[in-house]
Amino acid sequence: MPFAITIVPVMPMRAEASHKSEIISQALFGECVETETVNADGWVKVRLQADGYEGWVTHSHLETITLEEFEAPPTHIATEWTGIIHLNGPPMHIPYGCLLKLGNPQWGNYRVEPIAGIAPWQAPASPREVWSGIAHNFLNTAYLWGGKSVFGVDCSGFTQSVYKMLNIPLLRDAYQQATQGADVGLLQEAQPGDLAFFDNEAGKITHVGLLLNDHEIIHAAGKVRIDPIDHQGIVNSDTGLRTHRLRLIKRLFA
Repeated sequence: MPFAITIVPVMPMRAEASHKSEIISQALFGECVETETVNADGWVKVRLQADGYEGWVTHSHLETITLEEFEAPPTHIATEWTGIIHLNGPPMHIPYGCLLKLGNPQWGNYRVEPIAGIAPWQAPASPREVWSGIAHNFLNTAYLWGGKSVFGVDCSGFTQSVYKMLNIPLLRDAYQQATQGADVGLLQEAQPGDLAFFDNEAGKITHVGLLLNDHEIIHAAGKVRIDPIDHQGIVNSDTGLRTHRLRLIKRLFA
């Protein structure tokens, strides 16, 4: 099974080959992986096509595909909070933002039939005009370590998911995303959609969000929320407490 595609709405990726192991990321329905190791208990070590992230998943969440299918571009997207498809039988609800490769709707032994909330997809010509609407669709999504869907998302999973729908690849973790793009010197020079990064006392990047303007940020902290930001960092709009210390700002689109 060198190439495979995710056939469940949200596939947990774990640090080790055990259901008790930490969930470090996820793959959404239709995401492709390369498989590295299959153990006797039905666990598969995979590498995500989109960002190279590695983890362990269960064999039953995948279907083998060809290299040609693996390399095919996405053709459709789930445009509603949940889209509905048929996958060889009863309806399946898949989360907002799933990109689907339906140029060939037959994925191995499975046939994918869009039913509702699925539309043709192409990369937006002007990301800065559409990113905010995409981000706002995640508002109030609960924070979930390792999550990257409207069913539960962490800070870097949120930013990665928004940028994915802009056809702009982001790495998985906040400290990795901080290595991408061009530096923005001052908060007052930031543009909507720029990434803001925050560090801890040890200087490690631990948080990321999307700037709405030079005084507001949308980010996943407890839930996806909008909070005030200044040159020092984020202030929780509910408590008035400062929660995150601003480290740097990056720009990935014009």
